[in-house]
Amino acid sequence: MPQTFRLTLAQMNPRLGALEDNAALARQAWEAGRDAGADMVALPEMFLSGYQTQDLVKKPAFVADCMGALEALARGLTGGPALAIGAPWMAEGKLYNGYHVLKDGHVVARVFKHELPNSDVFDEVRLYSSGAISGPYRIGPLRIGSPICEDAWHPDVAEAQAESGAEILLVPNGSPYHREKHDERLNHMVARTIETGLPIIYLNMVGGQDDQVFDGGSFGLNPGGVLAFQMPLFDTSITHVDLEETPGGWRIVDGDRPARPDSFAQDYRAMVIGLQDYLAKSGFSKVLLGLSGGIDSALVAAIAADALGPENVRCVMLPSRYTSQTSLQDAAGVATQLGCRLDDLPISGPVDAATEALAPLFAGTKPDLTEENLQSRMRGLLLMALSNKFGEMLLTTGNKSEVAVGYATIYGDMAGGYNPIKDLYKTRVFAMCRWRNANHAPWMLAPAGEVIPPRVIDKPPSAELRDDQRDDDSLPPYEVLDRILEMLVDEDASVAEVVAAGFDRDTVKRVEHLLYISEYKRHQAAPGVRLSKRAFWLDRRYPIVNRWRDKG
Repeated sequence: MPQTFRLTLAQMNPRLGALEDNAALARQAWEAGRDAGADMVALPEMFLSGYQTQDLVKKPAFVADCMGALEALARGLTGGPALAIGAPWMAEGKLYNGYHVLKDGHVVARVFKHELPNSDVFDEVRLYSSGAISGPYRIGPLRIGSPICEDAWHPDVAEAQAESGAEILLVPNGSPYHREKHDERLNHMVARTIETGLPIIYLNMVGGQDDQVFDGGSFGLNPGGVLAFQMPLFDTSITHVDLEETPGGWRIVDGDRPARPDSFAQDYRAMVIGLQDYLAKSGFSKVLLGLSGGIDSALVAAIAADALGPENVRCVMLPSRYTSQTSLQDAAGVATQLGCRLDDLPISGPVDAATEALAPLFAGTKPDLTEENLQSRMRGLLLMALSNKFGEMLLTTGNKSEVAVGYATIYGDMAGGYNPIKDLYKTRVFAMCRWRNANHAPWMLAPAGEVIPPRVIDKPPSAELRDDQRDDDSLPPYEVLDRILEMLVDEDASVAEVVAAGFDRDTVKRVEHLLYISEYKRHQAAPGVRLSKRAFWLDRRYPIVNRWRDKG
């Protein structure tokens, strides 16, 4: 009879800093594995502490609590399978990103991360020491190597573990979502299977933490890069994976391989989960937002209703003298279709009062952006008052195009606690609204169908802060603006390269100028879900004051 091994994979959602809660989730997974006859239960990287910790892990008291929680967890697990779990660990005065194997009340193996990522949203070089490459550990009949996340994106650690006797590779991860990230992971893991000749099991966590969403999608590959199983994207899942010894070595027994949703479905799910977890993990259960009748606030309302249920979303229409009847009707249409509450709160009186108060100091000046921004700031003031009074988090609704060029009023429509569409360019906002109207899934809590009326999508965008205002009075058409921004921001292209792609040089230089002078606004903006590899915040860290301009 060939030998077999059952591994229970716990693709779960930790809460950063909630050590007791995370330990309870780990025990829940361990009990599920025990009941299923597992030899080992595995959880992702840094699961016990939650991830990413950022500089919290530099606080000695936090690390001491994590170490104590790990030892307490180990003592409570006897008479069942081994449990592998990630947590920070201090050894000989150095802090490590560790993966710990617990069995019968003790830690029986400990692996420290060797390759520390220092790009994109990661800055682990300044937080952790690099561990020595560890050999495999034995659980029952099987010798297991565990490259931790970034370790498996490079050949050295996996090859060293294979050479020292590992028979499979179990890769625990805290790998956050960005568009097309799953294919990147798969390509790297295929390379490792080809180089080592070993099966690889890639285990990722799920859930939102600040701007990042961990999308799960754990999978197993047999030698040659053959997909053996795939766990669902974004969903919590406890899956039992069987391995069997063959004349050619250990192999993963084939399991489920669900189809992957398309990029719009993945982006939308990431925005929903990001908002859900940001609220749940910070103690909020309800939100409000200014619903203008425009496309951005309509999409945010849909995301919020899908995340929290329409009954937990308050929409507020704050009309001014410039608000069109069409906008009033469109806002009402969105709220009705979603099933959300809609309050009407006119700003004309408060704006008139503020204008009168400022009149003596503004005497002799002409109306300009100041008066336009006053309307936006009045809306922000009133919305924040509602947020304070009713304990509802205010959502902001600026898209990535507006965030990039500063087409937003600081302390006005930028006021709020979270922005689900912060990393979504305007052209993708249009496409995402059409996608949501055509698609519905069980995890969406709002109704199916055309929840965003087509005329909201089709009408020319306008801030409605003056008569007959349109966005393209101040900005290039969005299909032009967005491609220029994609090149300047996401691709780090030079001005010359953007011009060579067919864009007018004066337009490109103007967009570049707006991008740089708006940095101070972005430093004060609400966090939002990361969807791309160049989201504003950790992916792109620019100085606020910067006099350099590309002369190309």
